[in-house]
Amino acid sequence: MALVACSCLFTGILVCLSVFFFEFVQAQSNYSQYVNVFQGTRGGGNRFPGVVAAPFAMVKLGPDVHDGKMDAYSGYLPSGNIFGFSMMHESGTGGAPKYGVVSQMPVVGEVLNPLADLSQPRAVPDQGSVGYYKSSLSNGVTIELSATEHAGLYSYSFPNGTASSIVIDISHVLPSFRGLGWEQHYAGGNFIIHHDGHYEGSGIYNNGWNLSPDWTIYFCGRFNKRPARSWTFNGNTSRSSTPASGSARLGGVFTFSEPKIMSRVGISFISTSRACVNLEEITENTQIADLAEAAQRKWEDEVFSKIQVSSTNTDDLQLLYSSLYGMFLIPSNRTGENPGWNTREPYYDDIFTLWDTHRCHTPLFQILQPTAYEAFIRSLIDTWRHAGFIPDARSSNYNGRVQGGSNADNVLADAYIKGVRGAINWTDGFSAMLTDAEVVPPNNHDPQAPDSSTKEGRGALPDWHTYGYITPGFSRAVSRAVDYSTNDFALHQVAAGLGKAAESSKYLNRSRNWRNHWDPAATSHSHTGFLVPRLANGSFVPQDPASCGGCYWADEYYEDNSWIYSMNAIHDVAELKRRVGGDWQIIGLYPLTGQTTFLVLSPWFPSLTLNLANGKTLTVTTTGSSDRNTAAYVQTLKVNGKVWDKPWVSWGDVFENGGSMEYVLGPEPVHWAKGELPPSPASSGWERNQQDVHF
Repeated sequence: MALVACSCLFTGILVCLSVFFFEFVQAQSNYSQYVNVFQGTRGGGNRFPGVVAAPFAMVKLGPDVHDGKMDAYSGYLPSGNIFGFSMMHESGTGGAPKYGVVSQMPVVGEVLNPLADLSQPRAVPDQGSVGYYKSSLSNGVTIELSATEHAGLYSYSFPNGTASSIVIDISHVLPSFRGLGWEQHYAGGNFIIHHDGHYEGSGIYNNGWNLSPDWTIYFCGRFNKRPARSWTFNGNTSRSSTPASGSARLGGVFTFSEPKIMSRVGISFISTSRACVNLEEITENTQIADLAEAAQRKWEDEVFSKIQVSSTNTDDLQLLYSSLYGMFLIPSNRTGENPGWNTREPYYDDIFTLWDTHRCHTPLFQILQPTAYEAFIRSLIDTWRHAGFIPDARSSNYNGRVQGGSNADNVLADAYIKGVRGAINWTDGFSAMLTDAEVVPPNNHDPQAPDSSTKEGRGALPDWHTYGYITPGFSRAVSRAVDYSTNDFALHQVAAGLGKAAESSKYLNRSRNWRNHWDPAATSHSHTGFLVPRLANGSFVPQDPASCGGCYWADEYYEDNSWIYSMNAIHDVAELKRRVGGDWQIIGLYPLTGQTTFLVLSPWFPSLTLNLANGKTLTVTTTGSSDRNTAAYVQTLKVNGKVWDKPWVSWGDVFENGGSMEYVLGPEPVHWAKGELPPSPASSGWERNQQDVHF
């Protein structure tokens, strides 16, 4: 949840392209070899390293690890014991863990107490690649995993000469140790073992980082061999042959005489019968290698092959493809698996969070996966139709959390102005944005921010409507005001495109409200003029712009201080420039969401080809770039064969119909960009005040 979430992939070509094309590889067919699934799993990165069979797949099969003190948001920690291998995880999240449900745990020998701590240390570090995961436990069991989009396959190798047992505990979830009140809870379930040896059931859970109410997952499983013994348990160690149900810890135990066991599991949010249908995505003769190969082909075709670049630097290639892989792990495509309402629209869940991703992730999502991106936009709008608000984040079929503004508005506006139409109902899309801008969402009484809703919408609208700014009576007042301004600019953009002149003017004016937090007397490190808290009587609250208190939910700034937020009016840059004293390189390294503008920086590689929709391409070439550390400055640029003197390009210049960009780089900065400044559409008269600027 970093403010400038764009540090992800953008660092080179254009402010947008440099994130998009941070690392790209020469044309070849095996891009998966460069993916390190463990990238981002240390130091709080929270990346999910397990099996994801396709971009946005519903099943995310992998290990659940705990060390008794750190939250394992994705299920994985580099150290600690494995206490299960479960079907559902998320990637890159924070706050508190979510999922870790529909789990299995192998046990050597007979299981005397399925409620005991069955966790095991790892004998050697885990291994993984696209579509494949392997763990070797200290009890001698080796587990290999692969999956399809709705089903998972486990392969167990037990030590010879012992009984081979597998425990399925329905109460299993990823725990939280932070004490924030966001920890998951098991609320009940049922489990039945059928006469043919297959089992079915469901589990009910709640809470997690988005504070969701009860939700249900259904499952259906089969082993490749009949167990020698199988039984259910329900709150104690007593063995039973009857179905188990209730709110106590319950599940089943399966014991085999053979050392090698295969386990197939399907899951569904609809029913056990649908879970059994999903199970058949994996046939009884399917092997782990078959699924791993299919997953690699899927990722190659849909993501990795979209980009070719000239490079032989393995570290660079691994960084690129590992990052590219990671950005398509969530959200989850649950089309056909929506228990909340009947719809013919696509359905996406596990959105974390558009506050983080609207600057970088969603713009690149549009370029690399335009069909899925349109479906995602339709899903956001359809969620508003049935749930009342567009989600800024969503998990287990429930909206939340909102860290700042209603940043789905930014995503919709970005899609609209870049020409995404297809089957999207933009009349409904704008109505959904209007709900965010005008309707105060009910307070969900978040223990970390009880003043207003953190579930959806804009909880501080009462102040925004009354004062044109947000008082400290609402948490995160200053950072929310910056977000609300950007959100209102998004409404202006879509309203203008739909010919709604009154709404366009209204929200353009409201998008300038960030200025109402500007205290020209606030000083920090010899600079004056910063965004600060403001009281209802209009007075500013004295504050050090370099400090943000705890920078958390109950503070006036969220996850950063006024230095960062004061420079974040990307739609009103001309006015911001005026307030800080004239031309200054204040724009950060990210695409200007809700605009068609891409800021020009220097590329990383000598050549790059981006495969766009409908067979079009964007090619980027450089000369003078043998060492990107010394030849880092643009000397000249041609766009589509013509000399270019602007420090920006638009969507229509290079993406809409493809194109080319030819750079000459050098070791010293030069005043090459003497043309028109980047647009600043919220600034009055910005077209009449174009001045040269050094880039």
